[in-house]
Amino acid sequence: MQVETQSNPPPPTRWKALFAGALGGLIGSLAMSEFHSLSPHAESHSQGVDEDSTVKAASAISQTLFHHRLTPAQKEMAGTAVHHAFGTVMGALYGVFVDFRDSGRLGWGLSFGATVWLGAHVITVPALGLSKPITGEAPAVEAFEFASHLVYGGVTEGVRRTLREYLLR
Repeated sequence: MQVETQSNPPPPTRWKALFAGALGGLIGSLAMSEFHSLSPHAESHSQGVDEDSTVKAASAISQTLFHHRLTPAQKEMAGTAVHHAFGTVMGALYGVFVDFRDSGRLGWGLSFGATVWLGAHVITVPALGLSKPITGEAPAVEAFEFASHLVYGGVTEGVRRTLREYLLR
């Protein structure tokens, strides 16, 4: 007769969930940027009519923390870095959350993308004065913005799920 001894439980997988979500969020934000470039309104934003909210955030961070005013070339790179860093952090939080709650994965990440759109794009960014409210934009522009966040959520979940199921069990 074999006696089973109580062994230590397997190590927590929260770090794996965090990593999978972060990588998913990074790739999701890259996919969102590519999707954004398909917008017929992309040129009007790139011509400097109004600075992008990520550029405004990067400029504020640079001036507050480093007492450095960004040059136009630095603004573009820093804005992209802020966007991808935010997407990575949101993905990491999502990865840990869905490790606790299966219901968080409903809709294959689309509910996550919609939540980020609502929480960041609709509420927080305008409240911080980094963009005008969505009511100040054309409905077609906001519909495309919403769709780009759905792309972000779907890609984030796809990458996170693949990593968790096949590589980071």
